[in-house]
Amino acid sequence: MTLQEKLLNLIHNEVMPDLEDYLDELFEHVAAKKEDKAIKEEILYMQEMQQEFHELIDDIHNGNIDDEEAQEIIDEIIEMKSLQE
Repeated sequence: MTLQEKLLNLIHNEVMPDLEDYLDELFEHVAAKKEDKAIKEEILYMQEMQQEFHELIDDIHNGNIDDEEAQEIIDEIIEMKSLQE
């Protein structure tokens, strides 16, 4: 498995589902009328992050991510996930 494939798997199987779950939680707060400015800002931030990951997926499919960059991104994602736990 190439580093690019490993990165795609990580994004598709862990990052995107986590982002979607978190966005769902934020939207539940909005639906329950528990929204505030911080929640709205967090929703916007998470949607921007989600878009960046979609663009990253496109870059991987287009061959624009080399092994070194793929490994750096994998390391960053693993570090982000470890901070959440």
